[in-house]
Amino acid sequence: MELPTQTFRVTRADLVRYAGASGDFNPIHWSDRFATKVGLPGVIAHGMFTMALVGRALTAWAGSADAVVEFGVRFTRPVVVPDDDEGTEIVVSAVVREVAESGLTRLDITATCHGEKVLSQARATLRTTR
Repeated sequence: MELPTQTFRVTRADLVRYAGASGDFNPIHWSDRFATKVGLPGVIAHGMFTMALVGRALTAWAGSADAVVEFGVRFTRPVVVPDDDEGTEIVVSAVVREVAESGLTRLDITATCHGEKVLSQARATLRTTR
């Protein structure tokens, strides 16, 4: 069973707000000049910000944050965020892998940006009511 796809827009303003909240002011998250100098295609979103957006999708699917029992990912591709008003989009989908008798639901998650997977081994366990 597939869960409803959720789409999150990410702009440079979001990266600034996340940097302030997290304390991660690495210039790869705000300076095109620096990001390209170190070999990136441009400014990239914080990996943990990308993961947090997937966490928002999980919370929406589960109905509450405390129903997310376990959540893990590997970062595989940077999310490049252009310097414009549009930004970019991260699309999050999930497939139910298992519904256990214990009331736990295991999900396989996919997060993409421009059709490219940005996370791998993205999995979560949600507590479901019976």
